Amino acid sequence: MGQGLEGRGDEHFDGRYGVKIARVFPRRTKATPTDELAYTDVPDMFVPKVDAVHVSVSFSWDLPRAEWLARQWEHIAPVSIGGPATGMRGGDFEPGMYLKRGYVITSRGCPNRCWFCSVWKREGQGVRELPITDGWNVLDDNLLACSDTHIKAVFAMLKRQKERPEFTGGLEAARLQDWHIDLLADLKPKQIFFAYDTPDDFEPLVCAVRKLRDAGIGEKSKQVRVYVLIGYPKDTIESARRRLDSVLMIGAWPMAMLWRDEKNGSQSIEWRRIQREYSRPAIMHARAEDVVTKIAEGGAGLDFPREM
Repeated sequence: MGQGLEGRGDEHFDGRYGVKIARVFPRRTKATPTDELAYTDVPDMFVPKVDAVHVSVSFSWDLPRAEWLARQWEHIAPVSIGGPATGMRGGDFEPGMYLKRGYVITSRGCPNRCWFCSVWKREGQGVRELPITDGWNVLDDNLLACSDTHIKAVFAMLKRQKERPEFTGGLEAARLQDWHIDLLADLKPKQIFFAYDTPDDFEPLVCAVRKLRDAGIGEKSKQVRVYVLIGYPKDTIESARRRLDSVLMIGAWPMAMLWRDEKNGSQSIEWRRIQREYSRPAIMHARAEDVVTKIAEGGAGLDFPREM
């Protein structure tokens, strides 16, 4: 969906044929486009004339609503459903089309085959480098798995932006090299995210956070963040808290990512409570202060995770 689409001002067209396209999303997030042809609900009486409707769905548990929305839009123009949740392979990135302007994707795919991730199944194993467009919030699946030439070109693009760059798509700590850190130090990013999904992620994460600190990155609150997968089959509340607190122990800020299966995003109230707890700044600061105090007292009650 969306191959060859190009944004023109606040409207969106197929660049080859001048087709005007409305985009419909099952839910609104920080990344959802905000132009006049981006919708998150049924059409109203003010919808301008369009030639096509694209329902874009990122999460599999939103597919039922996406299909319902598609039916509501059928009388407006021909409708198609696409997006990561459908399993479709991504094409070239089109700024402002399915993500708000400022977000950018410069590559697709990942060479890793993580059991909980659908990227390698959808995109095929390996990485495809895309034409680089302007933006400051990088959402690549695995930017550091790209060629050195591509990575340097992405950093050069980010250097030109007026906004401080963010890497909310996440960087793989195990692939972080010293020259990457030099480029990051030059950019002075607003946020860098890593991931702590499996036990093997922890030691590279410790090394990455230490090296970034030495380069002056991460000294400010919440500059270095870590997505921490919780709530997957056989996970426990105690183990999840231990992993989340271990991120605080090494000087980074965790963000709990609650595991969801393909059919249902629901989890117990206790799991949802932990997810909220490890995403709210005030609570996180209190947790960090508690961890620092326990470390000063000899680490009583704290332990680095050894298994998941």
